[in-house]
Amino acid sequence: MPAQTKKNDAIEDSSAPLIEHLAELRSRIIKSILAFLVGMMISFSVWNPIFNFLTQPLCDALLARGQECNLILIQLQEGFFVAVRIAMLGGFVLAFPVIATQMWRFVAPGLYRSEKGAFLPFLVASPGMFFLGAAFAFYIVTPLAFTFFLGFQQPGVLTGELPADLAAGENPLARVGIAFQGSVNEYLSLTTRFIVAFGLCFQLPVLLTLMGKAGLVSAVGLRAGRKWAVVGILTLAAFVTPPDVITQIILFVAVYGLYEISIWLVARVERKRNEELRAEGILDEDEEI
Repeated sequence: MPAQTKKNDAIEDSSAPLIEHLAELRSRIIKSILAFLVGMMISFSVWNPIFNFLTQPLCDALLARGQECNLILIQLQEGFFVAVRIAMLGGFVLAFPVIATQMWRFVAPGLYRSEKGAFLPFLVASPGMFFLGAAFAFYIVTPLAFTFFLGFQQPGVLTGELPADLAAGENPLARVGIAFQGSVNEYLSLTTRFIVAFGLCFQLPVLLTLMGKAGLVSAVGLRAGRKWAVVGILTLAAFVTPPDVITQIILFVAVYGLYEISIWLVARVERKRNEELRAEGILDEDEEI
């Protein structure tokens, strides 16, 4: 290997004793926790606007049906714990840049410079893909899901107002009123489950591309495993989405599209690696790895 390559790949001078590494880790964890607490306090002070934003898909679906957008508290303390959950979620989002920076600054000194250059883009792409998946879930999937679920309501009528055929007793339960009275806590749980599930599913290209760069997967293997990917994605869709076909199909189409994009990205990584090896004289022109 040329001297310049060795110089570029040299590990940074970080041969600190174990105790110093543990002390540094403690320091970075404390900084991350403090950032989370600060973000949590900020989010707690504005939890009402955040909750109003999260309920917008439900309110739009209810208003389209001429209904008021109301949620109820089942337990006396439920409102407080909903505010705490929103504060924790908002605190993590606000503190994520600090947490990611602290993690990177702890891990980076132990990496080769070439490894740092390869790993850093994935560290940047990961939160971007998560927020893209979260936005996809919030603006596309949840409105469709809520519209589907609210379709099972039916208006009720007084006994004296029943039509003649119903009043005669042919089908007395057909006009019993079914109205949505959602719990604040249950709605928040469902919405955050949607957001987190889609955000994690959108990590697929980042994960597979990173594995391809490490040589753990190949584009040929991913193409051969398409049928297994279909089964796995359908199973995932059945677990992370409500039991309606529409949202399951949406998740399947989105994740399978990301799988195909991952195949293209892994193939691109392999071509670039082969070109570099040919330039160094390690591979012949007709060889590939």
